[in-house]
Amino acid sequence: MPDPIETTIKKGDLTVGAVLSGNRNFEGRIHPLVKTNWLASPPLVVAYALAGNMNINLASEPIGHDRKGDPVYLKDIWPSAQEIARAVEQVSTEMFRKEYAEVFEGTAEWKEINVTRSDTYGWQEIQPIFAYRHSLMKCRQHQHLWKIFTVRGSSQCWGIQSPLTISLRRAVLSPTARRVDIYKVGVVERKDFNSYGSRRGNHEVMMRGTFANIRIRNEMVPGVEGGMTRHLPDSDVVSIYDAAMRYKRSKRRWR
Repeated sequence: MPDPIETTIKKGDLTVGAVLSGNRNFEGRIHPLVKTNWLASPPLVVAYALAGNMNINLASEPIGHDRKGDPVYLKDIWPSAQEIARAVEQVSTEMFRKEYAEVFEGTAEWKEINVTRSDTYGWQEIQPIFAYRHSLMKCRQHQHLWKIFTVRGSSQCWGIQSPLTISLRRAVLSPTARRVDIYKVGVVERKDFNSYGSRRGNHEVMMRGTFANIRIRNEMVPGVEGGMTRHLPDSDVVSIYDAAMRYKRSKRRWR
């Protein structure tokens, strides 16, 4: 989302919406600042994009105007059942065989990528995308010392809790990920942060991405949005990642 639009949304405290063809429509699904997300079929997503407005009745209002200035309605561009049937008739098994025959060959651009021929991955000390885990955390022997980080309501899913689509460029503005830009992911330009999903192979990034949705609410900290929790026993309100690190450093956990 362009910075001027983000600034306008924040300044006006606006509730803006998006239309997507997917299977989840929770707050912040498309962008942290987009609170309302509506599920629709792919053609309707295109129609709303053409209209450029959610506050429209596609059944009775035009989605735009042609070169002559005449209104164009959804019914004017929506394919008929006959048109769809004719298109389906053109689909053949041979089309798929042809496309998949060289699926592993790759495009010309793919073939031009310079890669190192090796049986193993060349791990680097600082790697923005992938990071080698030198030691596995031994959790089971300390199960009796586990701490509560979040108390959630209903209608939860993994996408709400640890959203891979959340932009790191926006997430670094929140306490949950304030150090993720350079801490053990290499020096990455802000414009190249991309999303948590693009760096899911780096555990240092994903540890900070756990419960990093800036719209989630934790009943342990009423009235607060984002991946925050209450550190016990001092009751400090901190990011979930910071709380985890404090518990890890604390000698109390071994008692």
